[in-house]
Amino acid sequence: MAKLAALTGTAIAATGAAHFVSPKTFEPISAAAFPKDTGTWIKRNGATEVALGLGLLSRRTRKLATVGLLAYTGFLGSRIAANKSR
Repeated sequence: MAKLAALTGTAIAATGAAHFVSPKTFEPISAAAFPKDTGTWIKRNGATEVALGLGLLSRRTRKLATVGLLAYTGFLGSRIAANKSR
């Protein structure tokens, strides 16, 4: 389980860091969730993903990071769904 958490945490943190390196890559999905001020949200989402990914790496913070990841995923999904219905 620890190896899976480490792999997942590394992947999520790297994806979060990529938001800062190549923000245009994340523009389509970010715009779907946050049509206004998309650029700011790309950075916010990147920072959130870095923090959650790093949280998964430590056994001490893994449960909290898992809950955070579930909440973050639900938040993004609800934003996309709300904007599609408009």
